Amino acid sequence: MPTYTGIKCEAFRHPLDRQAEASLRSVPGFDLVARRFVEFIYERPQFVYLMGNSIQAGPRQYATIYGLFRESVKDLDISPEPALFVSQNPEVNSYALGQDHPYVVVNTGLLDLLSEAEIRTVFAHELGHIKCGHTILIQMGIWAMNAASMLGEMTFGLGNLISSGLIYAFYEWRRKAELSSDRAALLVTDDLNLVMQTMMKISGGSAKYGHECSLNEFIRQSERYQELDQDGLNQVYKFLLYNGGNGALLSHPFPVERLRYLQEWAASAEYHQIRQGNYQKETAKGAVEVNTASSDGEAETLRQQIETLQQEIDQIKSRSQKS
Repeated sequence: MPTYTGIKCEAFRHPLDRQAEASLRSVPGFDLVARRFVEFIYERPQFVYLMGNSIQAGPRQYATIYGLFRESVKDLDISPEPALFVSQNPEVNSYALGQDHPYVVVNTGLLDLLSEAEIRTVFAHELGHIKCGHTILIQMGIWAMNAASMLGEMTFGLGNLISSGLIYAFYEWRRKAELSSDRAALLVTDDLNLVMQTMMKISGGSAKYGHECSLNEFIRQSERYQELDQDGLNQVYKFLLYNGGNGALLSHPFPVERLRYLQEWAASAEYHQIRQGNYQKETAKGAVEVNTASSDGEAETLRQQIETLQQEIDQIKSRSQKS
C-alpha cells in the first residue's frame, strides 16, 4: 500500500470543499464561535463519554482492526495518532471528531458488514477528515444544530446566525468535505473499485444477501442518477432533498454522486502525480485552523453566554419533565 510521507491535505482536498469552507468562515465571528464553543460544549464531554461507554482499540483490544487503522494513519502521515473507539451500535456508521484530541469511532454494525479491506477504506476516509482539519467545523455545526433544536428563542445570536445562512452553509460545506475524504480513501487503498464497493455496501449492503449485489450495476445506477438532471424539475427536487425537503438537512452527498466525483479524480493527472510522489508537503497540522488570539474580555463574555444558554436548556428540560 502507498505511503504519502509529509503530504499536505491541500494536495488532495477537493476544490468544492475549499469553496464551501470559505463561505462558512465568512460569517462574522465564526472563528471565535468555533474554537471556544467546541472546547466548552462538545469535545471534552464526548471524549469522556466514549472512554466510558465504548471500547478503545489498541494492540490488545481489537488488535486486527487497530492494525488496519494504524496502517492508514501511517499512510496519510498523521501525527500524533488519533484514538480509535468501537461503539456497540447496529447502524452501519463511523465518524471522526476532536480537535485537541482527535478520534475515530466505528460502529459494530459496520465491522460486521464489511471486509477488512473495506474497513481500512473507511478508516482512511475518516482519517482524511482529521488530516484536512474538518473535525472542528463538524463539531461546531453539531453544537449549533443541537442548540437550535432545543431552544425556541435562541441566545447568543443563534437565530441571526441561522437566518444569515450559517446552518445551511455548514451543511453545504460538510457535504463537500466528504469529497476530500473520499479522495484520502482512494489514495490509501489505491483501488477505485474497492472504495466504490465500500460505498455501495454502506448504502444498502446486506451480510446475508450481499453476494447478490453488483458493483457494475451500482455504477450504472450512478449514471442513471446523473441523467435525471436532464429534467430541470429533478434538479430542484435534489436541491430540496439536500436542504431539508424530507425534514432534515443531509450531511453527506448521495453515494451515487460521490462515485462520479471519485471516478473523475481517479482519471485525473493530479491523482496520478500524487501517486508518483509529486505532491505538496508540510509538517503543520490540517488546513482548517481558527484564530484563537481573542482577548480575555471576549473569552469571559463567551463564558457568560454559555452559562446563560445552559441555564435556558436546563429550564426547558425541567418544564418538559413537569408537563
